[in-house]
Amino acid sequence: MDYLVTIAVLIAIYTILATSYNLVIGYGGLSTVAHPIFFAIGAYTTGLLAVHVPFIPPLGNVVLGMAAAVVASVLLAGSALRVSGDYLLIASLGFQLGLLQLLKNLEFTGGPGGLSAIPSTIVGPMRGPIFLAICGAAALACVFAVRAIVNGPYGRAISAMRDEELAFTALGRNAMSMKIAIFAIGCGMAGGAGGLYAYYFQYLSPDQFDVLASAAILTMVVLGGMGTAFGPVVGAILLLAIPQAITFLQLPPSIMAPTQGIIFTVLVLLFLYLRPSGILGGKA
Repeated sequence: MDYLVTIAVLIAIYTILATSYNLVIGYGGLSTVAHPIFFAIGAYTTGLLAVHVPFIPPLGNVVLGMAAAVVASVLLAGSALRVSGDYLLIASLGFQLGLLQLLKNLEFTGGPGGLSAIPSTIVGPMRGPIFLAICGAAALACVFAVRAIVNGPYGRAISAMRDEELAFTALGRNAMSMKIAIFAIGCGMAGGAGGLYAYYFQYLSPDQFDVLASAAILTMVVLGGMGTAFGPVVGAILLLAIPQAITFLQLPPSIMAPTQGIIFTVLVLLFLYLRPSGILGGKA
């Protein structure tokens, strides 16, 4: 039962990640692969505060983790969003790899061994179900918040900016500020997901936020349906169920990790070629 609850918590957390990434890349049209690093910023900020500043309540730590992710995203966006296409992709990848190296080499973050001994906020036999309820509610809030944003007047402006930025700018609208706002909202949600992850698993490692995590989140968005409200939810459920099925094959760890990466890559290529709109196909 605890195993199933843990998988459900992961699905809820990755639903937040996929939904927020979909806002950035699907609705905003911003090519970036650095989303997991904002997940890491939120997680490490929350974990470090929980360990070293125990008088701050857990909700406050998660909010501060979100704020740290937002600040980092604005700093990146202020320079990286001045370019577009492949240049933005390279800039975001460089930011991710550079920050991962810092996490691996700084002593106060735990270095390559990771950050452990994060205090639990909930104890007892109901810890899992309570965390699942919290993470599930947060995931639903993110999904419907993004849906409200993109279905309103601001969402129409986002679509116009994404589809024809030159014409959008010619009408007197500030495309740069809109890009930064979209980026900050999406990365802030990812930071909040990181805070929930830190409190539930009580251990963080830099390897959890590497390029494989980028591939997994991208696969969830593409598989479920990029630019749809509920597509990332479907993608998160499927992409977290597949690795669990692989574990029953009892493959050695040296084979299992590359196998999962290959599956993510193959699924992205297949769906981009056979069904670019994803499973939901723009229906949600």
